[in-house]
Amino acid sequence: MVVAVRVKPGASRTRIGGCHPGPQGPALIVAVTAPAVDGRATEAARHALATALEVPTRRVTLRAGAASRDKLFRVDTVSTDEAEALAARLRRLRDG
Repeated sequence: MVVAVRVKPGASRTRIGGCHPGPQGPALIVAVTAPAVDGRATEAARHALATALEVPTRRVTLRAGAASRDKLFRVDTVSTDEAEALAARLRRLRDG
């Protein structure tokens, strides 16, 4: 499953939720405290996304957007049921 994310670095606290009309379609907004320096915000967003989707961090990888606020992450799933559950969780986070 591929997840479009809009990263907001330098936030006062890590927050996940909301929708941003990104270049890859509706993107989940992920605000992180890490600065946009040396990939720290990207890594913080990867960890935050894994936590929000309740999957191990090792199953979330960056596919595109290393130097951009608009990113695509791949979330590896082990079954169709898990993929459906993740899609539902993502919709709740993105759409409120």
